[in-house]
Amino acid sequence: MIDVKRERAYAAALGRAFAGALVFNIPLLMTMEMWLQGVAMDRWRLLAFMLASLPLLFGLAYYAGFSKARGLGADLLDTAVALGVGAVVVAVLLTAFGVIRWDATAREIVGLIALQAVPGAMGALLARRQLSGEGGGETDEDEASYGGELFLMAAGALFFALNVAPTEEMILISYKATAAHALALIGISLLLLHMIVFNAGFAGQEEAGHPVVAFFHFTLPGYAIALGVSLFVLFVFGRTAGDSLAGVIQTTVVLGFPASIGAAAARLLV
Repeated sequence: MIDVKRERAYAAALGRAFAGALVFNIPLLMTMEMWLQGVAMDRWRLLAFMLASLPLLFGLAYYAGFSKARGLGADLLDTAVALGVGAVVVAVLLTAFGVIRWDATAREIVGLIALQAVPGAMGALLARRQLSGEGGGETDEDEASYGGELFLMAAGALFFALNVAPTEEMILISYKATAAHALALIGISLLLLHMIVFNAGFAGQEEAGHPVVAFFHFTLPGYAIALGVSLFVLFVFGRTAGDSLAGVIQTTVVLGFPASIGAAAARLLV
């Protein structure tokens, strides 16, 4: 017998998932560089991005998920459905924007949809917390271990990095910045990451003891994660190809700034 109440609850959760995918993905859907990347990106890079994204999406399903159902099966289902939701939102809107044309090749269409389905899926998985009034605080069910907190930082860093990594402005900033600018940006990134997570007073911030202990326990690892995520995103978008080591470091530091903000804000979203 069909549980009508349960089915209605899931339908409502699915509706929030579509809304979350739309809200979180709008900046990328309306970014020309993302369209170009979807068409021109090496398919092995796109495959690497998708494979790396699957465990991240599963982790978000574990800690958040767009439905209230918990457990391995429910988390796997939420991951798969979130990817489907992201793909549908991307396909419909890019078609409405005239980016996906009827005469486009299958390779172009798949690339455009696959690349942007991941941030859409992230938005879908966070929809229950952000669009249903359930955010802002942890429960015993979603309390994360230390490793879990670092994972959430990686998810936040990836989401923020994706929003600027494909743009030409990010490359221009790294080109114009000197070594002194890069060092200053590192300092600002660390300071803001530490302040947002530990001192800003937002709901969901980490309960930490002494600020110095907190800095070495969360802030430094969080910034290292942000830099690692930034380097991976640059690699996926082909931004490291043909560049010198100094250039790659400079660009990674520049992208690490928004990525570190994302890492700090991750616990405010999940």
